[in-house]
Amino acid sequence: MDKRLLSEAQLARFAFIATVSLSLLGGGLIIGQAFLLSRIISRVFLEDAVRSEVGGLFLLLLIVIGLRALNQAGIQISAAEVAIRIKQSLRQRLLTGLIRLGPAYTQQERSGELTLAATDGIDALDSYFRDYLPALFIAVLIPLAILLVVLPADLLTFVILLFTAPLIPIFMALIGMAAGALANSRYAQLGQMSAHFLDVMQGLTTLKLFNRSQAQRHIIAHMTDRYRHSTMAVLRVAFLSAFTLELLATMSVAVVAVEIGLRLLYGRMVFEQALFLLVIAPEFYMPLRQLGAKFHSGRDGTAAAERIYSVLDADAPEAEGGIDVPAFAALQFTDVSVAFADGERPALHNFSLTINQGEHIALVGATGSGKSTVANLLLRFVRPDSGQVLLRTPTGPVPLIDIDADQWRTQIGWVPQRGYLFNMSVADNIRVGRPDATESDIVAAAQAANAHHFIEQLPQGYDTILGENATRLSGGQAQRIALARAFVRKVDLYIFDEATANLDADNERVVQHNLQALTVGKTVITIAHRLNTITQADKIVVLDGGHIVEVGTHETLLRQHGAYFQLLHTQGAQAYG
Repeated sequence: MDKRLLSEAQLARFAFIATVSLSLLGGGLIIGQAFLLSRIISRVFLEDAVRSEVGGLFLLLLIVIGLRALNQAGIQISAAEVAIRIKQSLRQRLLTGLIRLGPAYTQQERSGELTLAATDGIDALDSYFRDYLPALFIAVLIPLAILLVVLPADLLTFVILLFTAPLIPIFMALIGMAAGALANSRYAQLGQMSAHFLDVMQGLTTLKLFNRSQAQRHIIAHMTDRYRHSTMAVLRVAFLSAFTLELLATMSVAVVAVEIGLRLLYGRMVFEQALFLLVIAPEFYMPLRQLGAKFHSGRDGTAAAERIYSVLDADAPEAEGGIDVPAFAALQFTDVSVAFADGERPALHNFSLTINQGEHIALVGATGSGKSTVANLLLRFVRPDSGQVLLRTPTGPVPLIDIDADQWRTQIGWVPQRGYLFNMSVADNIRVGRPDATESDIVAAAQAANAHHFIEQLPQGYDTILGENATRLSGGQAQRIALARAFVRKVDLYIFDEATANLDADNERVVQHNLQALTVGKTVITIAHRLNTITQADKIVVLDGGHIVEVGTHETLLRQHGAYFQLLHTQGAQAYG
């Protein structure tokens, strides 16, 4: 039994207590049924009692049988309530955890595996809480209750039950050690298969273009075959477990029956007592056998829980909560260093830069020079390994890490290189930037992004559903909607990560013109590969290997004939004179 999963039952305390209580009540009903049945048979066959003499006992027996059926239904209902509450809580916490961890975590994980954990993984816990956990409590409480009744009734039978019962949990534990590793491996393979299938679906166009779809079909077939073998290995262990428990239970009941039969034969036990013990002995082992049948559900639930808890236990790049965003005059990076995920090379090293309020800063450099890391630091997606990012306020510097991350992000308009669009309407995608935006706000933002014209030509205009990741739009159209999402925010800090890279020359020129008009007096940080977009920046920062190698205006850096000049030359410096 997983202790963390058991602790989750606190989320549905009343239903959980009801499950345990009903399980205990079930033990009492079993004992009552065995007693009444043995009493009725003894009265009828040994004492020649007539129907009227045993009618009351027979009615009580029917009531007990009915109560057992109702009790079993109650256990199922209360256990299902526990499962529903826990699954709902875990789904919410998993989503909250992924949001808390942010892109720094999710970009290192495969989307298919995380999706599996949030769907099938949590659903696997349904059988754990609805089937396995009740069976576990029944397997403990009912045999214990029967033992307490058998002890004063017959010491020898009590000893046989007491010493044979532990054999079943011992064999289950031995089998469980093997089943645990197999179940974890099976679940990991399912995650890999799910992630790979999602990769194939997302890249299907590319695979068809390069005639590699058949090769992927063979790879998926191979992964499916591996998963089949893994599943069969788990099922073999489950069948072995069930067979072993059935064999042990049957042999134990046989031992009880033989010793009772011999004593009955030699007149050392009365018939009613012997019949009571013979009736109750199979009921003693039945919960243990049922637990073995549910053992597979328990292992699947535990394997799924390990993946879920690996996300919930992951360290977030930021602490929750923090102070409100103060008024600040500048953003200041002080000796900031950040390592890549592999930890072997720095994304930034001793990076120091001051960005004054209202400045337009451009970050340029080769791929991997640290430009996007600067943006991720400001967006609070990563934390500095050393150094600080500060807000210079009238009362002194305030570490960015001390500010409430959610509130801070509301102050930023961010457009990444490929902004993600959701499977909802154009208007709702733009409204992601500001949920309270009016229709006129949305249209104005779309016009600023030079998107209004093509949006109006869509089948339902701003109400057109875009499909998953805007597959119905061109790359340039999707990027203009992402730009509109940033423009609708009306904030004082904008971060553009090659925001116009997917636009054609005409659209880029219009958007750049509108962008300059919209960001007058605002702080703008532009990450650029196409250097013609940042010639008007107040300050151009050239990065190389996580270090600042040059800082200055476009004209100043050109005259220095340094790294910036070389970058321009590579792209066609003659265009800039």
